[in-house]
Amino acid sequence: MGDLSTHFSKSEFACHCGCGFNTPNKALLDVLEQLREKIGKPIQIMSGCRCRQHNRNVGGALQSQHTLGNAADIKIEGMKPIEVAEEASELLRSKGGIGLYKTFTHVDVRPGGMARWRG
Repeated sequence: MGDLSTHFSKSEFACHCGCGFNTPNKALLDVLEQLREKIGKPIQIMSGCRCRQHNRNVGGALQSQHTLGNAADIKIEGMKPIEVAEEASELLRSKGGIGLYKTFTHVDVRPGGMARWRG
């Protein structure tokens, strides 16, 4: 049981620099909970919230959704990133962002539209 939602806790989303930024957008939590329920497997948060300095340090996009608490880079055991992206895309439909990377999938709840990319 998480302290943010049924399956997620603040510690999973905490900025890796230790600054204390650890509270994602509720809409992101809702999407991740729906994905967790749909797939029936735990979701590992590789990167959640990022302060601007940490985002710069890791080479994140200048307007990264991570800095707003709107994004998470995730892995699901036994699934390839493309499979996770396809499942997330079914949930987000024509909204939010999904980035496909070699070892993880980026999912975000950006306002005002949709973005899809390969990193």
